[in-house]
Amino acid sequence: MRRLFALVVLALLLAGCAREQVWHRESYVFGTRVEVAVWGDDEASAGAAMGAVLREFDRMHRAYHAWQPSELTDLNAAIARGETTHVRPELAAMLTDAKALAARGDELFNPALGKLIALWGFHTDTFVPRLPDPKAVQALVVSAPSMADLHIDGTRVWSDNRDVQLDLGGYAKGYALDRAAAILRAKGVRNALINIGGNVMALGSKGGQPWQIGIQHPRAPTPIAALALYDGEAIGTSGDYQRYFEVDGKRYCHLIDPRTGSPAMGTEAVTVLVTPRHGAGVLSDVASKPIFIAAHHWREMARRYDVADVLRVDADGAITVTRDMAARMKPLGDTHYTVLDD
Repeated sequence: MRRLFALVVLALLLAGCAREQVWHRESYVFGTRVEVAVWGDDEASAGAAMGAVLREFDRMHRAYHAWQPSELTDLNAAIARGETTHVRPELAAMLTDAKALAARGDELFNPALGKLIALWGFHTDTFVPRLPDPKAVQALVVSAPSMADLHIDGTRVWSDNRDVQLDLGGYAKGYALDRAAAILRAKGVRNALINIGGNVMALGSKGGQPWQIGIQHPRAPTPIAALALYDGEAIGTSGDYQRYFEVDGKRYCHLIDPRTGSPAMGTEAVTVLVTPRHGAGVLSDVASKPIFIAAHHWREMARRYDVADVLRVDADGAITVTRDMAARMKPLGDTHYTVLDD
């Protein structure tokens, strides 16, 4: 059975005399379960703030859905017709940001790959164990749709390549984290934890102590390690165990390598911790994708995105962590891992 979360939120499970002061709401959007927890405020104000966050998540889900009718599918239809179209300023800004982030990683983070994602059967909530037509895959590899093909002038958007089909699944959850943090702060909430299917952002603390989360093992029901998360920090995980299917004993996940047109191999999971900065939520969502796809060259990709805290599980199950991540995490159980020097 698929696990919905790459990260197990431990904070809400910890016993303590003030546990009743953690107010909690959850919903199901972006194809996953989302949770918002607020510490220390009265129930009414916390509930109002969390309700505003969940309404924003629902708005974004409907506006930027990759295959159900949305502003994004309207844009994709215009691109397929070779037309220039106007989009709302928010979407134009998101695409501009996503284009710049894609360029930093040689387009391994590539939201223009919607046609390939659909071809592999991941534009649905249930996955059929069936391989796509190799010729159709190869045609898209040759066409090489990328964010570099997308042009944005104000709110006008068009593409040189009609095979560009935008899918913001690797960007929108991080954007939603940043939006949630802004909404909570605007409503006076200073201590909260937001979890969108394993993409997590912390605000403030839990009773003066850092929020605690667990990094999920990609092949086991237990966490690899516990991790303290401080104000403004965000965690993102990409793994082959959330959206995948198997054919003849081989696993095919939704993380497509644009160089081959096929699901990335060589990595089971990557978790990145992004320290406080503007757009920390977005970066935590985006950076884990090219690091995952880069496989053995993941360290260079992490440096490109200025991410120092990384945990990677390779295709053989071996766990490697950067020195910065090792200093932050507490291994659980009989976890064995290698710490890199640089």
